[in-house]
Amino acid sequence: MATFKVPTRGEVSGNNQAIFDNLQKSVGFVPNIYAAMANSESALGSYLQFSAAPTSFSKKEKEIIDLAVSQLNGCRYCQAAHTALGKMNGFTDEQIIELRKGGASWDEKANVLAQTAREIADKKGKVSDEVLESFYGAGYNEANLVDLIVAIGIITITNLFHNVTNVDIDFPVAVEL
Repeated sequence: MATFKVPTRGEVSGNNQAIFDNLQKSVGFVPNIYAAMANSESALGSYLQFSAAPTSFSKKEKEIIDLAVSQLNGCRYCQAAHTALGKMNGFTDEQIIELRKGGASWDEKANVLAQTAREIADKKGKVSDEVLESFYGAGYNEANLVDLIVAIGIITITNLFHNVTNVDIDFPVAVEL
């Protein structure tokens, strides 16, 4: 596979340099996946704005979605990044592996969220009434369903981006399942 360029701060536009500076301050570094998006004048800013938009899900619930979908989509970068973020949000190594497999035996609501996210992504939205009934039965509502679909879209963008570009993983590599 051809190497996809991960530009440095000096190689990107002024707008993207400002984004790099903000990432450096907030994250402590510019993740390679974001730096690679800066090959485009607008993609990085658009992606970060979209991914940081308010949602009805907690940070922990967002990690459930990201872990389940990233595993399904085979994105090694996102598996690594969201394993690190999952730990920061209180999940154990064992829980993270289970979430990546699309379940959460320790919490029924988390289990339903992981299963529903994975099912929607896997079936490209063509899920059964039973899947939706289970989602609503766990206490989620239509607003949550909208936010779930958006969250799946956001992580899928990153998954596809890495799967195409194969930029170096700059997080501790997640165990392969």
